[in-house]
Amino acid sequence: MDSHPHRRRRLIPLLGVLAGALLIVPAVVVYNAPTNAPANAAVTASYTESVDQHHGHVDARALNQKQVVFHDQMRKLWEDHVTWTKLAIVTFADGSAGFDATAARLLQNQTDIGDAIKPFYGAAPGNRLTALLHDHITIAVELLQDAKAGDTAAFDAANTRWYANANDIADFLSAANPRFWPQATMRAAMKTHLDQTLAEAVAELGADYPGSVTAYDAIHLHILDMADLLSSGIFGQFPGRF
Repeated sequence: MDSHPHRRRRLIPLLGVLAGALLIVPAVVVYNAPTNAPANAAVTASYTESVDQHHGHVDARALNQKQVVFHDQMRKLWEDHVTWTKLAIVTFADGSAGFDATAARLLQNQTDIGDAIKPFYGAAPGNRLTALLHDHITIAVELLQDAKAGDTAAFDAANTRWYANANDIADFLSAANPRFWPQATMRAAMKTHLDQTLAEAVAELGADYPGSVTAYDAIHLHILDMADLLSSGIFGQFPGRF
């Protein structure tokens, strides 16, 4: 029995709109990122051949110490991204007073991710990535608010902007490192992230807590693959830095 009947009644319009969004988005593009550690950035002919054969993904067997540190930092940043997103959805669904603090921490994560690329791409690109990711979060909050209010038109408009923003993030990264981050790969990775996050929100807000847990597990695995794609791309583009 639902221990929060009033909350559940309030969420009925929200769930209808979110479920409709899941039906209208295109089918998820399967993102086949490497599941092992990212590239060994040693500047060798075999490394270059491996990159070409895998279209930007490198099936590596070893990392040097600098690579391990960066690889782990990148994973931590993106794990923070999905963890604080999950907590933001939970606190929003519960009407918790902790939502504002959680959302603030989530937004800080976007600054942290932008800062992580500044040593390689410069301050302006790092700030641009932060701005794009900031929009990624604030539009997601709009989606929840519009859906909870039952404002289908506003939700649909925000949903369109959310997926367009995801393409902007993917295109920005691809332009910075086209060899290792092809546009199609980055767009597919970002789309999967959004599709999975939307499914997580539907489950959590519908009090399907086992479903929410299952969705988060999928999100977590995908974001680790995406973090590895980003770190391996930087290893490949800047081998002299590692």
